Amino acid sequence: MQPILECVPNFSEGRDQAVLAKIRAAIESVEGVTFLDIDPGAATNRTVMTFVGAPEPVVEAAVRAGRAAAELIDMRRHRGEHPRFGAMDVCPLIPVQGLGLDETAEWARRLGRRLAEEVGLTVYFYERAASSPARKNLADVRAGEYEGLPAKLAQPDWKPDCGPSTFQPKTGATAVGARDFLLAYNVNLNTTSVKLANEVAFDLRESGRVRKGADGKPLLGPDGQSLRSPGLLPGVKAIGWFIEEYGVAQVSMNLTDLSATPLHRAFDEAAARAQAYGMRATGSEVVGLLPLRSLLEAGRHYLAKQGRSAGVSESELIKIAVKSMGLDELAPFDPAQKVIECRLRSAQEAKLAQLSVRAFAEEVASESMAPGGGSVAANLGALGAALGTMVANLSANKKGWEGRCAEFSLLAEQGQALLRDLLAAVDADTQAFNAILAAGRLPKGTPAEQAARSLAQAQAQQRAIEVPLTVMRLSVEALELLVKVAEQGNPASVTDAGVGALAAHAAVRGARLNVDVNIRDLSDAAQIERYALACSGLGNRAQALEAMVLERVKRVLAGA
Repeated sequence: MQPILECVPNFSEGRDQAVLAKIRAAIESVEGVTFLDIDPGAATNRTVMTFVGAPEPVVEAAVRAGRAAAELIDMRRHRGEHPRFGAMDVCPLIPVQGLGLDETAEWARRLGRRLAEEVGLTVYFYERAASSPARKNLADVRAGEYEGLPAKLAQPDWKPDCGPSTFQPKTGATAVGARDFLLAYNVNLNTTSVKLANEVAFDLRESGRVRKGADGKPLLGPDGQSLRSPGLLPGVKAIGWFIEEYGVAQVSMNLTDLSATPLHRAFDEAAARAQAYGMRATGSEVVGLLPLRSLLEAGRHYLAKQGRSAGVSESELIKIAVKSMGLDELAPFDPAQKVIECRLRSAQEAKLAQLSVRAFAEEVASESMAPGGGSVAANLGALGAALGTMVANLSANKKGWEGRCAEFSLLAEQGQALLRDLLAAVDADTQAFNAILAAGRLPKGTPAEQAARSLAQAQAQQRAIEVPLTVMRLSVEALELLVKVAEQGNPASVTDAGVGALAAHAAVRGARLNVDVNIRDLSDAAQIERYALACSGLGNRAQALEAMVLERVKRVLAGA
């Protein structure tokens, strides 16, 4: 799974469109970055931009954006309603896929150091990237704002984490952090009562509600502060309001920790509390974008509640999630626009794995050298994994086998993961081949060009070996799955498992041919031997697993 980071820099400019256009252009100048959104505010004189991509290009784009902001924004002239202390005021990194918060914090620190060294910004780290507990909260880091920054910098406790420790009048300071995804989420109620919506909100939000005595007055603790009864959902802020446009009340929530309170739990608890007050949750809406994992988790959750296998396609999981939470009640829900990872895919060129069966076959049959045997081998592996997943799902949903649904659902989910990775390899193999051709076309007129060309060729060759080797490994895992479903699954589908085993073994054998043809050009004999041994081990394992599946097929067909 390719790691994906989201970056949401806030700039102290919301009125000059020419300045904003130049900052955006700086971000979009980085290959591998997808620009998602820009939200300027004239009253606040502040703009939020959102972009995503792999960590390296995201950090590079943030550095270029910081450089543009430093050149184009003068904090000495800035006026606006929103708290701020710098031209690039805050710049959080958010893990979307394949990264945890600790890893994201390391990327945030790398970004902060580059902004300090290459742009000359005064940088503080906050949230997960914070250098001390006192700097974790953004409000504390930014306290005093721009006007109070000279005095703040004079305090030893507030020496910046990197960059100039003297006041920079033009650029101020920048807070760089790592935080979890913040999801703005509203649940629709069949009422117009803000009071009732607030009752639900107070029950849900982490801060809960103020405790009151028999006289209706707030109860106070020894410190003189109001005592509170905690709410049901950690990491959730909530309030009730009436939306004139829709004519209904909503519980409006900010989900600040999706690991503690995932999207589906927020909806289920809101629906349960609404029912307790005589209302019904009719649907919900996500404001802005959301990560794919939130919908996949929700889809699995609701399928489990229905007693169905969760080992279905990504699109089916999304559909179940949308319908279960009524995300399409107020407006159509288009994953290609609302889901970050789907936005990324739609921004990329059409891929081989997205072609129809006919279109893929015709593309292979064309006079082009790629896609070729490597992509076809990966596709065969994907089909093997797909058949194993199908047998697992049929077994999970078999009448009379309800007690084994969870067992087969887990196998189906494993199959879906293998299917996804093998489909990705269909394109990866062709990309690896194209990289070899591209490296061969690089100039070689000077020693520097020759060195760059040789490096590119070596890297492309390595990739051309690793991709088919990965296909071999994944296809062996598919065969292991097929053995399990053939032995334990629905006997009526055992021949499907047999066909899957034949396809997956063919994938292993085909991918090995691609490894063999590419290791010929390696100069390191030890490396060649390592690859050859890996291939032999995987090939022997695949042959044994195929035989186990086919033996089971024979026994079932013979009535044993």
